[in-house]
Amino acid sequence: MTATSKRLFVGAQLSINTVNALAGAAETLARRARDARVELRFVAPANYHLTLRFLGQTRAETIPAVCDALDRAVLGTPVMKIRTTRLGAFSSLDKARVVWAGVEEPGPLAILAKKIEDACVGIGFAPEPRPFHAHVTLARLREARPVREVVLPLAEQMFGDTRIDAISLFESETKSPGPLYRELHRSSFDRPLRTASECQTEPVHLDARTASGELSDVDSDSDDGWPRGPSRTSG
Repeated sequence: MTATSKRLFVGAQLSINTVNALAGAAETLARRARDARVELRFVAPANYHLTLRFLGQTRAETIPAVCDALDRAVLGTPVMKIRTTRLGAFSSLDKARVVWAGVEEPGPLAILAKKIEDACVGIGFAPEPRPFHAHVTLARLREARPVREVVLPLAEQMFGDTRIDAISLFESETKSPGPLYRELHRSSFDRPLRTASECQTEPVHLDARTASGELSDVDSDSDDGWPRGPSRTSG
């Protein structure tokens, strides 16, 4: 990691009603976890989001090209409504490192994620080896542990609908209380492409080391809570 790099990911924000419902579920999970003596590190509700593409350490000078690629990728995407529902864990409820809420009928989100993936690969980012799994990270564990008795009684809850008409490029800053997410750019589905004075107007292919900073410094976990590398998902 260099002083001029930023840890980035592409995500979609959730509706206030969905965030509030997830926060209520997290409070119940926290009580159950204490009773079961399972240590969960909960995500602050202000940080709830749907991650569509984790970029990792990215050199600051490449960010305008990333924004341009995202604008082009989502242009003309239909507005979608998604429903956040059910709880699960990576890699499973019996060997959990992350507790998450899922998405009902995630097909439209998967199509959007594929557009973003193609745009990122097109400018020099390495392809994402994991299949897309739409989810909202609620809590993490320091080491893999069973969470079935904590999660299962709440597993079938429904948490609300979100209207998605844009995606955001976020910077993730590591802070002692937990990560802080800052929106750097928003790409609306119906937003006109920026002018030449605002950004690059032609697609730019970035050298892999330029796009992703020092690639030898690989992040062990992505901000969506899904550990990078081989991983199996299960509810």
